[in-house]
Amino acid sequence: MSDSITIALDAMGGDHAPGMVLRGADIALERFPTAKFHVFGDRVRIAPLLAKLPRLAPAITLHHTDEAIPGDAKPSVALRTGRRSSMRLAIDAVADGRADGVVSAGNTGAMMAMAKFALKTLPGIDRPAIATLFPTRRGDSVMLDLGANVECDAENLVQFALMGDVFARTVLGLAQPTVGLLNVGSEDLKGNDAVRAAAARLRGGMTPIRFYGFIEGDDIAAGTVDVIVTDGFTGNVTLKAVEGVAKLFSESLRASFRYSLSARIGYLFARGALKKLAARLDPRRYNGAMFLGLAGIAVKSHGSTDAFGFANAIGVAVDLKVNGFQQKISDELARLNTGAVPAAPAAGVATLLR
Repeated sequence: MSDSITIALDAMGGDHAPGMVLRGADIALERFPTAKFHVFGDRVRIAPLLAKLPRLAPAITLHHTDEAIPGDAKPSVALRTGRRSSMRLAIDAVADGRADGVVSAGNTGAMMAMAKFALKTLPGIDRPAIATLFPTRRGDSVMLDLGANVECDAENLVQFALMGDVFARTVLGLAQPTVGLLNVGSEDLKGNDAVRAAAARLRGGMTPIRFYGFIEGDDIAAGTVDVIVTDGFTGNVTLKAVEGVAKLFSESLRASFRYSLSARIGYLFARGALKKLAARLDPRRYNGAMFLGLAGIAVKSHGSTDAFGFANAIGVAVDLKVNGFQQKISDELARLNTGAVPAAPAAGVATLLR
């Protein structure tokens, strides 16, 4: 990264803020040594922590505010009363051009409401969607929406499919990504009215999307499609369930290797392979969900993540800026909405995101 990138950070968002945010920014500097940060939060709490991070301090511009958005705040209340909150001020830094992107581990609904209000949406998009990468047996797939829109109609799902298709081509570098609608079965008659209506539109050739059809829950890990489209309620439940299963698997595996002396000896032989597996499935590596459809870069970190996970979320924001994702998604959405044949994809940045 030759040119400096500036990222706005909500220092008060997340279960372990502000320490986790600052340590995450310090870790991110190892990868992006020219990065700069606008940090918004309580100076009284931040200053002592920053004094212990001598590498980070010169890269930070600290903006004091003693207001923060509670984790249980309703989005409408946060939007109305949180104009001086650390989250809103960080988002405003992107809106007025002082920062290239914003990262927060705070209240998801509040961040979506504020980001949509301050940054606006891209032409042709009614609702932004939260998207992230999922590890699968075939590589990585993108899934959206993960919680921004609990209730969706057919038009919303079609727009998510458009954005997911663009994301897969510009970020994953796929020439013809496959798109699937998550459903309770693969038969045409399964699912609610919105899902069936969206499928009918996508099958009807109204867009150049390569629509696979309906997929089920077990297709996610299998990598059946490159883009998984669903409403925010189902997507968020799926995300938390996958994270829970991964944690259960990890804890059970560790317990099994502690069961007996022979198991401990077996671990010594399998340690290298197990470390690779743990790294592959570590949810912190996939931390950093993107708000697709906004006219600005906004990345939502998991609220309970640690500094390593938050550093990855910062990396997502930086990589999206470095690779010109906003311009690419605007251009590709324009082509898709006019029915033009998509341009050849640029080199994927999936490897850069992790």
